[in-house]
Amino acid sequence: MKRQFQKINNAPFVTYGLLGIMVVVYLLMTMMGGSTNPYVLIAFGAKVTNLIQAGEVWRLITPAFLHIGFEHILLNGITLYFLGVQIERIFGHWRYLVIFLVTALGGNVASFVFSPNSLSAGASTAIFGLFGAFLMLGESFWENPYIRQMTKTFALFIVLNLGFDLMSSGIDMAGHLGGLVSGFLVGYSVALPKHILGKVSTSKRIVATAVLIIGIVWLFRIGMTA
Repeated sequence: MKRQFQKINNAPFVTYGLLGIMVVVYLLMTMMGGSTNPYVLIAFGAKVTNLIQAGEVWRLITPAFLHIGFEHILLNGITLYFLGVQIERIFGHWRYLVIFLVTALGGNVASFVFSPNSLSAGASTAIFGLFGAFLMLGESFWENPYIRQMTKTFALFIVLNLGFDLMSSGIDMAGHLGGLVSGFLVGYSVALPKHILGKVSTSKRIVATAVLIIGIVWLFRIGMTA
């Protein structure tokens, strides 16, 4: 029994759960008229600026669970799986869930302010947040060869993706950058179990948490009064 519990506890069940929710939502959207239908997207909680300003603030979280078309959910799902398993293993289950939700919020708040005219949805805000959390690990534990190599790989992937964003239309770059920065900061906020890699500086945790909260609140206020 103890071995079974340990096996379950070691499994990336938060990543599986997030992917499961996204697939179920996608199937429901498909049955309701299609995941590319703007009316269906709005009904399921896509980011719409005037609706958020009217009080539907949950639209700063729900877009992370919606996807526009099969290719969108396939690409985001594959990326979330491979990246999420790594992050969940390092940070632990609840820290990983906090990172995902906070970076989804941070990315969508940035989109709310800097891309107010776009209807947006997708887990990419939170996925960029997970990249940001890995950059935090690289800054804090650069001496670890595994972390150093993975950070270099993810940094290259971030640059390539941002370059692709610049050359593509219909990509919410503000949301991606907001998620990336939020992930870097919240990585310090939640820190790590001490036995994994080591202790994160308390002063860095306090500063990062303060900057994260102030930044999200400040941007939200700007978006609500724009």
